[in-house]
Amino acid sequence: MTLSLLKREWIVILFVTTGTISSCVDTRKSTYFNDLGDGTIKANTPVPETIIRKHDILSIHVTSLNEEATKIFNTPNVAGNAAAGATISGYLVSTDGTIQFPVLGTIKAEGLTKNQLKEIITKKLEESGQLKGAIVSIRLMNFRITVLGEVKNPAVLNIPSEKISLLEALGLAGDLTIYAKRDNVLVIREEGGEKIIKRINLNTTELLSSPYYYLKSEDIVYVEPNKVRVATAGRGAQWVPVAISALSFAAILVDRVSKN
Repeated sequence: MTLSLLKREWIVILFVTTGTISSCVDTRKSTYFNDLGDGTIKANTPVPETIIRKHDILSIHVTSLNEEATKIFNTPNVAGNAAAGATISGYLVSTDGTIQFPVLGTIKAEGLTKNQLKEIITKKLEESGQLKGAIVSIRLMNFRITVLGEVKNPAVLNIPSEKISLLEALGLAGDLTIYAKRDNVLVIREEGGEKIIKRINLNTTELLSSPYYYLKSEDIVYVEPNKVRVATAGRGAQWVPVAISALSFAAILVDRVSKN
């Protein structure tokens, strides 16, 4: 066997080995919604209503025709730093589930929706004779989602609009990496003192009709690594770069020998 022929055989082995390694990846597992074709899907997934919980920070704004009398009700009782570093202020829901509202005193907030709390405050203002025709608006200041795992930028996301889908959250985190396990995205949600675990398969259209399409405040999204990532991180895959390096070195060596 001549050196030139030996050289060609080494190069062929190198390319075959590299191609074999690359062909092991199933691209169908790396894409979203493989079973989604052209058509229309009804947008009937409701946006979950926010339930007020302990330690929430509420922005409560009161307006009326009497601007002077209204001022006292728009002074929040707490100020702090949001996760993003911006200063926020509002009414803190204490460990006993209440807020301290000017003039009206202690008001139960935990377990209520924003609309329910708004109705209670409006009614108390009317009945106490403090304000007539008052308009109360409430926002949750600490609406946030945590995205962890195989995404480009794991982060705690603050959501001012109080509305975000799982896909939007992943987009804000820089999208899934190529090593993400798209058929087993984990959503952890706390409701009624319990942790609810839901696994989402992004390779199918399951998410589009799921009650987990829209996330709730304090939801945690965890994206698991696939087998390629685990294998790459483990010792079992260390032979791959070693083998490629060895083949490359052998090809270079044969080339130099043939030139001599």
